[in-house]
Amino acid sequence: MSSAGTATLTGTELARPLSPRPPAHAVAAPLSGAGAASGSAGAGPRVIGADAPVPLGDGREVPYANFDYAASAPCLEAVHDAVTRALPYYSSVHRGAGYASQVTTEAYERARETVRGFLGGWRRSSVVFTRNTTDAMNLLAHAVPPGTTVVLFETEHHATLLPWKRAVRLPAPSTPAEAIGAADRALGEAPAGPRLLVVTAASNVTGEVWPIRELAAVARRHGARIAVDAAQYVPHRPLDMTALGLDYVAFSGHKLYAPFGAGVLAGRSDWLRAAPPYLKGGGASAAVTGGGATRWAADPEQRHEAGTPNVLGVLALAAACDTLTAAGWDALAEREERLLSRLRSGLAAIAGVRELTLWGGRGPRVGIVSFLVDRWNARDVALTLSGEHGIGVRDGKFCAHPFVRHLLDTPPTGRGEDAAGGGGGCGDDRSSAVRASFGIGTTEEHVDRLLDALARLAREPRG
Repeated sequence: MSSAGTATLTGTELARPLSPRPPAHAVAAPLSGAGAASGSAGAGPRVIGADAPVPLGDGREVPYANFDYAASAPCLEAVHDAVTRALPYYSSVHRGAGYASQVTTEAYERARETVRGFLGGWRRSSVVFTRNTTDAMNLLAHAVPPGTTVVLFETEHHATLLPWKRAVRLPAPSTPAEAIGAADRALGEAPAGPRLLVVTAASNVTGEVWPIRELAAVARRHGARIAVDAAQYVPHRPLDMTALGLDYVAFSGHKLYAPFGAGVLAGRSDWLRAAPPYLKGGGASAAVTGGGATRWAADPEQRHEAGTPNVLGVLALAAACDTLTAAGWDALAEREERLLSRLRSGLAAIAGVRELTLWGGRGPRVGIVSFLVDRWNARDVALTLSGEHGIGVRDGKFCAHPFVRHLLDTPPTGRGEDAAGGGGGCGDDRSSAVRASFGIGTTEEHVDRLLDALARLAREPRG
């Protein structure tokens, strides 16, 4: 589009994903028909970088098989286009009289409405833009009233496990029914005062989906609230927080095919309105007097978004929400179920490979599978898959140390065990696993290549 053409763009147009225009290495996710059966490119959302060439240790290049979506998903083509469209008129939002500022402000606030609709939020719910899920959960921990009792499970990602001042940490439940019962008892035994149940919607380790509707009902029965970490859920399934009875939802753009550094905390406004600003500075303040007194913004979204926000990240996130919704969740889920079944049945057929699950092989789950290979260190598995087969997986404890130790039955040693193995203190010889996660852009060839490589590793003699 020419500069003359883009000069007439409005915030509405900037916030709308563009029509597909494939850049290099973009591949479409087949949704149905012959393309879906074969795993070849077809109609549907497209990601940038799928099948990009990567070098092997022997000097050859092969198309990349990305099984690391749960860490960060690749960028959707529509997201790339939305950011590109916004760049010529990028400006700081709010209070600006210039044309670019007005257009960007309109797009930014429309993105807030897009996210609210994507989550099924009620009209008066707050949508606060953050950096990621960790930031969102820390914001909520900052905003809970003093004396709030937080109930959660040891199975949570560290983003959800660690921010709270007064937490009751429940052991890993052996069944979904046990999770519901344990939450019921813990909330019933909690001292008087505000109570908050915090739970993941889908595990970042096993992919298993938690019974959030039933847990929300338990919370309501006790007059408590529920906050859901949906970071691993919303890239795979629709979520309606009003229908499910959820009070707060947090997720990250970088797991939703929008890797531009924005996240979301959505939910009830009252705790956010009553809390002091998460960050103090411009935007959060309504007035500052010469004597140093400050009147903070009453609106929770303004109050907790101090400073110049990540406008492009927010527009990217909204574009991802629109693109996935337009693609049709039924088609996306059907395709993912087919790939997941192929991967899990293939792993089960390889002697020496064991899938890790909390609740056994059945039950709903998203495209995340963690496993062990007999006689192999998890880090060595990941390095070999990359260097010899062009496959990217994640190894370690996936920022869910207590949960992975529970799955592997390896308690902490207290000797700095996390210093070795995978990066970031998340891997070691005693309590690490390999995780394969996938989404749009993953094909049956990728799955088959991973299974073939693991079968070779499992057969290889190890000292």
